[in-house]
Amino acid sequence: MTIVDSSLLFSAAFLASIINSIAGGGSFITFPALVFTGVPTIAANATSSVAVFPGYLSSAFGFFKELKNYPRKQMVMLLSLALLGGVLGSFLLLATSDAVFSHFVPWLLAFATIAFAFGKRVADWSEKNVDADGITGKLATLFVCIYGGYFNGGLGIILLALFSALGMRDLNLINGLKNCVSFVLSSASVVIFSVAGIVYWPQALVMMVGATIGGYCGAHVARRLSVGAVRIIVVCIGITMTILFALRG
Repeated sequence: MTIVDSSLLFSAAFLASIINSIAGGGSFITFPALVFTGVPTIAANATSSVAVFPGYLSSAFGFFKELKNYPRKQMVMLLSLALLGGVLGSFLLLATSDAVFSHFVPWLLAFATIAFAFGKRVADWSEKNVDADGITGKLATLFVCIYGGYFNGGLGIILLALFSALGMRDLNLINGLKNCVSFVLSSASVVIFSVAGIVYWPQALVMMVGATIGGYCGAHVARRLSVGAVRIIVVCIGITMTILFALRG
């Protein structure tokens, strides 16, 4: 790994964690950056998940005031589903060959980009069709967490839509819960991917430093920056990466 590669990966992780704190979509930056520096696609996906997970925790601390008032029973249930989903999604990724995953990457990026672009409409539809307090709400949460354990791209905006569907309206609380859930499911991925030996640790460590700093800064930026402006930037990045990976495949 060259100095140029290290600088690129640090900057990508720093920026991705800021974006994750505000609206989600940081994987649109970290995943392509790893592939660009020569990491195979499945390993890049795993390394990206490992690299950004400290940023979720540092960002969650930025919303501590909102999180400390959230009902403990609901928090335990939410994080339990996140842990289960992270484990299932991670094992699903390990069962996928690199060739098959490379084929699906453009489609996964396209799905995440569309979900991100139409996040408000997804939230409105979910609010009308998802039973927040019943089994439907729990299954929806588990499914989103499985997706996060498998790919992680666009996870933030899908979680925002999910929490809106569950009746939450405090944006700072939603952002805090989003980062807590992302941290827990990513922690499961870290353990599983590490044991499986598919994490590129030199790259991951460089990115973890950038992600931690970016995550803490992002929590403060999130209170000031327009979500709409960030959404436009992330959607443009998502479209570009979808096209590039489709051409690459």
